[in-house]
Amino acid sequence: MENGKLEKMLIFAYRNPDLSDGSKVGEFRALMNPESYQLNYKIEYQDGQGQGTSSSQQKFKMTKPEEFSFEFLFDNTGIIDGQPKKDIWEDLKTFKQLLVDYDGEIHQPRHFKLVWGVTVFKGRLTELNITFKLFKPDGTPIRAVAKTTFKGSIEENLRVAKEDPKSPDLTHERIVGAGEHLSYLCFQIYEDPRYYLQVARANDLTNFRRIATGSRLLFPPLDKTNP
Repeated sequence: MENGKLEKMLIFAYRNPDLSDGSKVGEFRALMNPESYQLNYKIEYQDGQGQGTSSSQQKFKMTKPEEFSFEFLFDNTGIIDGQPKKDIWEDLKTFKQLLVDYDGEIHQPRHFKLVWGVTVFKGRLTELNITFKLFKPDGTPIRAVAKTTFKGSIEENLRVAKEDPKSPDLTHERIVGAGEHLSYLCFQIYEDPRYYLQVARANDLTNFRRIATGSRLLFPPLDKTNP
């Protein structure tokens, strides 16, 4: 809330994953803000067995994109906004078409940005469940709750970097093995041994030619135009 103004949650739909303004194709404004929302984080491991042991060891595989879940209220009674409507079908249809329907221009559902005050979430819809809560005597629904789940999205180059454990775009921590030199470690991570001076500066090494076995070194993202 800014200057006493109530911020309503907005959903912006885009055709391009970079969410550029030129690819924006629609938006939805919540009638009433969610009472709460839920963020879910999941980490995947793969089972392995250490040599000479009888127990399995879980090895890190990947961190999955976060999930963002919340509920939207649809109401045609006019109690909330003072504007009663004939039914909620048209609003539900518009909501579903924006979030779920196949977009022929991109041959898949759309990308979304959710904005609520200072909260911004970028992702794809993975689930939509609609529960009808209130009815007219003839069975016509006049109130419904739509529960949505979005899975977080990140830019493709960053996604690839995050999924590649050897990516030079991520900070690595290595324990120096016997006989390993800094230039050799730089070749392993950056595919170029010439970055040893930058790594030495990043680790405050005064003598990079003699690094004790077992030393812990950080290999940060580096300026690859200036080895």
